[in-house]
Amino acid sequence: MSRVHDALRRSGVSTPDFQSNAPRTAIPSSPRYAEVKGPQLDEAFINLLDRIEEVPFNPAPDAHLIDATRPHEAPSEEFRTLRTRLNHLQGLQPIHTVVVTSPSPAEGKSMGAVNLALAESHLAGNHTILCDFDFRRPIVHNMFQVERSPGITDYLLGKASIEQIVKKVAGTNLSILPAGEAVINPLELLNLPQVKDLLSNLQKVYNWVVLDTPPLLFAADANLLSTMSDGTVLVVRLGVTTVDSVTRAIQSLCENNVLGTIVNGARRGELYSKYTYYHSYYYSKPD
Repeated sequence: MSRVHDALRRSGVSTPDFQSNAPRTAIPSSPRYAEVKGPQLDEAFINLLDRIEEVPFNPAPDAHLIDATRPHEAPSEEFRTLRTRLNHLQGLQPIHTVVVTSPSPAEGKSMGAVNLALAESHLAGNHTILCDFDFRRPIVHNMFQVERSPGITDYLLGKASIEQIVKKVAGTNLSILPAGEAVINPLELLNLPQVKDLLSNLQKVYNWVVLDTPPLLFAADANLLSTMSDGTVLVVRLGVTTVDSVTRAIQSLCENNVLGTIVNGARRGELYSKYTYYHSYYYSKPD
């Protein structure tokens, strides 16, 4: 977290006393997990992967998704590093459902959620599902160029079955769950017990369940979803996110498990100058 703090300070948007107030990245025990994990998988979720529709991998040109065929690019390297750290944590305690959010809009949370899910799905047998729980401004369906509905809201309102809303991306281990039709009361919908049941069942089918959610300081949705998940990853953007907003966002999560931070918009060498040197040196050398 100190590197994030230093980078935010250099970007000119820092305020004092962040270090003393912000909690360190920590992995407290998660008693909530035992509550979420039920003994039985609901019948509708049995063999779900064999029944869902497959859609072509057709990312939008401006989606900025990592490319598995170009693994040496810096964004791919960074998301593989994040994947490695999360997988290590998963080996220490049962972490399967992760909320990805940011303090404010336009800080790159959706891009972070999508690329984290893609990086996880690149591992053989590592089935991952990306769920668009940002009912206010959903974007995942645009990034993959699929229909927004039927999706999560349709399922929660009883208008669609689980196999009608989950799409498997062809040639990958990734499934996507679009937001669904627009609703006027997203927070009330998220308070339905069906949401907790949905997440509980999905984490029994998939190795990783990644949730894209609204910003923490603009809606209570992400905070509520974090109480039903195993951890939260916070996305910040250099030059945009202030230390004060990061502090307030983390404080709003209370005792929920903050797994770490994704720094978006960093120039090469801004955070990892020594690593970047070795990265460039390594990949510029001929075999």
